[in-house]
Amino acid sequence: MDMRIELSYCGFEAFKFLAKNYLGIDSHELFETVRQQLEETKMTPADVAENLMPKSGSDDAETCLRRLMKALEEAKEEEMKRKAEEEEKQKEAEKLAKRRRRRKGRKKKWKMVQRRNMKHWRME
Repeated sequence: MDMRIELSYCGFEAFKFLAKNYLGIDSHELFETVRQQLEETKMTPADVAENLMPKSGSDDAETCLRRLMKALEEAKEEEMKRKAEEEEKQKEAEKLAKRRRRRKGRKKKWKMVQRRNMKHWRME
């Protein structure tokens, strides 16, 4: 059975908690930028934590925060692309529905058609 579970998105307070746990910092000069990006972008706490975790022993807090900022920017671009595709699909569906309504309202006409020296009537 395929089930979808709706998760909440990470806010700034949750981010600060994760930064304290994973990076051991309470504040940083990049926190304000991260706050703005979190308000604009939907990202789960698990995704934020994944980007905050140091990948190697030499990764410092700034490296991890910049990685998170890059991931937030990519998520925002992906969301914008998805919305544009949805809008395009909606426009196509509306055009198709409009064409169908127009066709349905037309009266059918008989037209004389000649083929191979024979004349016959067909409906258009």
